[in-house]
Amino acid sequence: MIGVYRLDSIAELRARMPKKTHSRRDFLLDAAKLAALGISGASVPSGVPALATPLDQARANPVDGGGMIPYGAAARSDALVSDLSYRDAIVSNCQLIVPESELKWLELRPTRNEYRFEKSDMIVDFARQNRLQVRGHTLAWYGAMPAWTEEISTHVEAERELTDHIDTVVSRYRGEIPSWDVINEPLAEWPENESSFRPSIWARRLGADYLTIALRQTALADPGAQLVLNEYDIEFKGPRFAARRKALIALLRSLRDRDVPLHAVGLQAHLFADRAIDRDGLQSLLMEIAALKLDLLITELDVIDYELPGKISERDAMVANVARQFLETVGEVTRPKAILTWGISDRYTWVPTYFKRKDGMPNRPLPLDADLKRKPLFDVIDEFRHRSA
Repeated sequence: MIGVYRLDSIAELRARMPKKTHSRRDFLLDAAKLAALGISGASVPSGVPALATPLDQARANPVDGGGMIPYGAAARSDALVSDLSYRDAIVSNCQLIVPESELKWLELRPTRNEYRFEKSDMIVDFARQNRLQVRGHTLAWYGAMPAWTEEISTHVEAERELTDHIDTVVSRYRGEIPSWDVINEPLAEWPENESSFRPSIWARRLGADYLTIALRQTALADPGAQLVLNEYDIEFKGPRFAARRKALIALLRSLRDRDVPLHAVGLQAHLFADRAIDRDGLQSLLMEIAALKLDLLITELDVIDYELPGKISERDAMVANVARQFLETVGEVTRPKAILTWGISDRYTWVPTYFKRKDGMPNRPLPLDADLKRKPLFDVIDEFRHRSA
């Protein structure tokens, strides 16, 4: 089992993975890329609605709930362009998508004075043409920050950079991205209280005010957007996870007491097959969240299987069982507004970068395998979505 210190370093590594950038500020998809994405602007005349299918109807307003819980996945812009079968799997199975890295600071702001929206525009255009909704991820995080942000030296400068960034990005996608992970992973690995924040440029220069600033600025930039605080490692048994639940609910109460706009909590749900779900602890947290009249989203579900047996059928069954335990624990208290996995296929997953199996076999943390074949994990998710309808 991995230690706490290593988990923290993994979080840091994930946040700082290098990304490619482009040279143009504003990107318009040309005909070749439109074709690669399966987008044909001439296929439906302007103003003429296409015939609605059951899947289209499920996509009508997924984040607001109603009917079957909408399912979505993190998507990669490069794979959407280069991998036809992956793109088809997204369109066939999802009602919403979230850019995996394309809306993070490192991707959007390689230098202080430029914004590069090529990849995020591509994903939003792809979603629009395929009747998918998009969740935004993320506006205020400790990770995936460009090097120039370390030059921010004062409270005033930090507030200006944060508010300008949020206003520019959220305003650009007003009406197209209806839900944002405004605050991502604010809490320290082992928080003492609600003010125990993970080290970041925002926490150093703005202190606890950075959450308030980010949430209020997002509400100003798009008054109709759902504002989400997204956190991980709160589902399991053990003193560190109990401390994280306690700090999270105290933080949510503090925001509510100060009338800071917040609509939902995101549970990332990166589940470990060798960790027990704390049923009572998690359900107590969920009841507190409901009492604060906050919605719940499951935002990054996968099951890290690097210590499970190698036999595929056995391992897939164990992965599905871990997810079932988590979803049933949640479902006994509240109905999530959406369920997203962090990727849809084992072909594209962050897990083996940090949790490679010792036997050399590929990791299998997601609903579809590397050949895009359905796995028991997907059956569990679908069963939960139908049962909760």
